[in-house]
Amino acid sequence: MFCIFCEIAAKRIPAQVIYEDERCMAFMDLMPINPGHVLIIPKEHAANIWELPPAAAQALLPAAQKVAAALRSSGLRCEGVNLHMANGEVAGQSVFHAHLHVVPRFAGDGFGLKFPPGYGAEADKNELAAAAEQIRQALVKAR
Repeated sequence: MFCIFCEIAAKRIPAQVIYEDERCMAFMDLMPINPGHVLIIPKEHAANIWELPPAAAQALLPAAQKVAAALRSSGLRCEGVNLHMANGEVAGQSVFHAHLHVVPRFAGDGFGLKFPPGYGAEADKNELAAAAEQIRQALVKAR
């Protein structure tokens, strides 16, 4: 099955690569939110975070730190940075190879997250406790 990010990782499709190590590659997003928007991918194919091997996942955050630091000192407008990873179509994933967006941010850039109606109201403590217990049990089963 064709995967554009696997093709970029294999250097069969050109990209503006800004960072690479043995596990991951960072390159410029062709449809940037702001100038300097970078994608970081594991070289090993995994459709999403659930398929991503731990070693590949562990390589992404240090790469993001390096890219974020470079953005900050690059001269591009970068007053802050958002890291974003969409997993699954319903979450906005459109390329099904795990990837982490590093988006430089600045005041008035027009980008942001839209919270649903009702956000900001404190959750019911019993509902929080029940959800936490479900997640704890799932973590125990996953060991």
